[in-house]
Amino acid sequence: MSVKNTVYSYGSVAKLLHWLIALTIFFMLAVGFVMTDMKPSPDMFKLYNIHKSTGMILLALVCVRVAWKAVNIQPVLPPSIPKFERILAHLGHFALYVLMFAMPLTGWLMSSAAGFSVSVFGWFTAPNLIGAEPGWKGTLRDAHEAIAWMIIVMVSLHALAALLHHFYYRNNVLRRMLPFVKEVTSYEPQTIQPSDTNTGC
Repeated sequence: MSVKNTVYSYGSVAKLLHWLIALTIFFMLAVGFVMTDMKPSPDMFKLYNIHKSTGMILLALVCVRVAWKAVNIQPVLPPSIPKFERILAHLGHFALYVLMFAMPLTGWLMSSAAGFSVSVFGWFTAPNLIGAEPGWKGTLRDAHEAIAWMIIVMVSLHALAALLHHFYYRNNVLRRMLPFVKEVTSYEPQTIQPSDTNTGC
């Protein structure tokens, strides 16, 4: 498998970053929803620290992903895809990147406004982005929660679009981002064999 992207497929680095970011987002959302329903306790504060630390890791991964994207060619959609769907796909990807930056940044800002520095798993402490501003804490918390819900919607639409390409259009759009599958070298529609459906991600 190629390390870099090709015209038809994503390389191993882009795939690794894609799935690491996806898993990190799922973990962040799960921890976030659990801890907000907890009463103050040592376990709750431990989850908050894990959530904040993971958010900083997510921000770093997204920065690396954008940098890698900037120095690589980007696989294009098959010519058969209608123009309006191409526009929607580009807008959807752009929105996802904006939200993936906005979610950890608003969390970091919220901690700074509350007067708490973010320790990343005890490895180092991130500097506060702003001074203690109690009046901003609630606004940033609401924004952070709203962004989390927007990410859920956008990720769901992203997954549905990928499944649409795979099962309805029967092209290689989904396969080109799946790990552990043969590298995509064509836009030609694929005949999905029973064994292909067992290829996990």
